[in-house]
Amino acid sequence: MRILHTSDWHLGQHFMGYSRQAEHQALIDWLLTQVQSQAVDAVLIAGDIFDTGAPPSYARELYNQLIVRLHEAGVALLLLAGNHDSVSVLDESRDLLSHLGTQVISSTGDDDQHVVTLALRGGQKTPGCIVCALPFIRPRDVQQSQAGQSAQEKQQALQTAIAATYQRVYAAALQKQADWLTNTGQHLPIIATGHLTTVGASSNESVREIYVGALEAFPTNAFPPASYIALGHIHKPQAVGGLEHIRYSGSPIALGFDEAKQTKQVLLVDLDASGLQSVTALPVPVFQPMAALRASLKHLSALLQEAAAKAIGDAPVWVEVTVQEDDYLADIASRVQAMAEGMPLNILRIKRQRGLAAAQLVSDAHESLDELSPLEVFERRLAQESLEPPLQLALTERYQQVLQSLNSSTGDAA
Repeated sequence: MRILHTSDWHLGQHFMGYSRQAEHQALIDWLLTQVQSQAVDAVLIAGDIFDTGAPPSYARELYNQLIVRLHEAGVALLLLAGNHDSVSVLDESRDLLSHLGTQVISSTGDDDQHVVTLALRGGQKTPGCIVCALPFIRPRDVQQSQAGQSAQEKQQALQTAIAATYQRVYAAALQKQADWLTNTGQHLPIIATGHLTTVGASSNESVREIYVGALEAFPTNAFPPASYIALGHIHKPQAVGGLEHIRYSGSPIALGFDEAKQTKQVLLVDLDASGLQSVTALPVPVFQPMAALRASLKHLSALLQEAAAKAIGDAPVWVEVTVQEDDYLADIASRVQAMAEGMPLNILRIKRQRGLAAAQLVSDAHESLDELSPLEVFERRLAQESLEPPLQLALTERYQQVLQSLNSSTGDAA
């Protein structure tokens, strides 16, 4: 059996004022092509299907499109909820989707509900593997809170509860495996899923916890001895702790500038009766180029030109600029925008290297307020913030208007 493991699609993400709809549409088209050319039997999405609990209508349309197109291709789909997903949103169409070859696991329930089979492609519903299908596990789903516990004790209690949940579900999967072997003579491999942070996983800025009390890190030795463990939540693709059978597929598109240099991928997981045979990374094309640049103004122009070369068709490159050395200047935003003029670039964020900005402020500490104009004080304070260029300009203009108004009032009074 061949499974395509992916996660963290974040359908409906609103990125600094821009929709990712076109990217996700291109991703679905590409994925369906790979499903056919790579002879995939089932697709597994390990959480964070949507970006928010109330996804926009176009995100739901993309979700439904993926389900229908995989059904038409005769490919099974298993969807696991992540910490960004709404249980109620996923549950509202769960029964209907079961008739389209899609199984949805939105929350933690009875152990037997988490033991599912994935069928081989073609619509014959011939089982190819058994899955211990666990979504993002919230503390309230697996444990009772106790008064007086320290933060460390709460973490340990949650870790123990999640490990116990895995072991119970795995025991149920072993029973199903034994029953199938007795009835058919066929041995089905067992895999597991999860949406959490594991010990040894390398994270990034785009991953954020939105539930207080979520597990900080789950030890790999607490997973059951499944042939493969398909994980979600960490956006950087990786094998955890050097273990080839415990994998984060990572997000298929860059969800933040910190992911711009990552090679995004989905994983092809091959299994047979003896267990895991191979895991193959399938690189995902870049549908929206992004670049995170860090340089002084002197060297920034060359980096902007390099970034512009990555533009795809009519789509400009989304750019984040961190200015070094010159980060004390008040007009950084306008200078950077002027450098990018005429290039296929969309400067979404300009940041200052705070360390140097703070050092400059310290070096100017001998100055008194009497030596600075109100506008200079404002500009120096603004220099300590990381704000998008339009907001920086808008705040400066608004402050200048306030100063003019005050000056006019003072003149009238005189």
